[in-house]
Amino acid sequence: MQSKSWLKAGLFAALATAAFAATPARAQGSLVMYCGVQEEWCRAMSTAFEKETGIKVAMTRKSAGEIYAQLKAESSNPRGDIWWGGTGDPHLQAAEEGLTLEYESPKNKELHGWALDQWKAAKQRSVGIYAGALGFGFNTEQIKAKGIPEPKCWADLLNPKLKDDVQVADPNSSGTAYNLLATVVQLMGEEKGFDYLKQLHKNVSQYTKSGAAPAKAASLGETAVGIVFIHDAVVFAVQGDPIKPVAPCEGTGYEIGSMSIVKGARNLDNAKKFYDWALTPAAQALAAPAKSYQVPSNKAAPVPAQSPKMDQMKLINYDFVKYGSSAERTRLLAKWDKEVKALPK
Repeated sequence: MQSKSWLKAGLFAALATAAFAATPARAQGSLVMYCGVQEEWCRAMSTAFEKETGIKVAMTRKSAGEIYAQLKAESSNPRGDIWWGGTGDPHLQAAEEGLTLEYESPKNKELHGWALDQWKAAKQRSVGIYAGALGFGFNTEQIKAKGIPEPKCWADLLNPKLKDDVQVADPNSSGTAYNLLATVVQLMGEEKGFDYLKQLHKNVSQYTKSGAAPAKAASLGETAVGIVFIHDAVVFAVQGDPIKPVAPCEGTGYEIGSMSIVKGARNLDNAKKFYDWALTPAAQALAAPAKSYQVPSNKAAPVPAQSPKMDQMKLINYDFVKYGSSAERTRLLAKWDKEVKALPK
């Protein structure tokens, strides 16, 4: 399938970086933030918000699936206030299960349509904050040493010469890996998709906890291929490591990274303040300096020059409502555990 309309070239126009207003910190209180992106970006967001508002932020970084599990475990006595970042599927599941709160930000009118589609799908309990395409990164030196062609497609990752030399996260803990599971099922059909994952299993050396970890492993030569969101591979390519990002030739899925307010938040007013602030161009401009190259959701936010060109990729029409539902996500994960992860190597 071709790219969705919101991924046309206009979305990727370079825009001037908005600066933070130089206002003194006046607000008081605290905020407990569960963060689903990379540590450096999590710290940049919490530090900037704290400096601008005076609100003390206690930030914990985990993968999206882990945060969802924590919200569920804490549902009778919520400890978090805001869940910022991570793939949209577990945010939608949390919304469906009543773990997050309805909220309409005054900043909604500044957002791209795909970010508001997420908000509508979640029945106002989650909103899109960035987008990123799924793919992989390969270590150019490792591939050359193996004497095989550079992988360009999902099918290329089944090459027997890549046995025990592919890394991908576990979809139970990682939103990235669940996105892969749902992408393969939508791209190939469920039967053929699971057949593909079973064959891929033979080449997987380990299922990591973090979705971005395989990109780092590939950049260091610890694995030949890491299946990740493409922007996570770009991070290491930008710094000069021998890793090449790939958008698979057959087509691929994408994420709408999201933000949700925890139902029962003890610091609800501060959670809403963070929510509104995180949707501003200035807050979203913190991504690139933190080496995060996703496409931001505010129309006026600058798109990092290093961001993968999603309008040039073959993207599937990812069904976020279906694959973000509690029933479908639970079913697919259970099937993957039984039919893929449990297989011998």
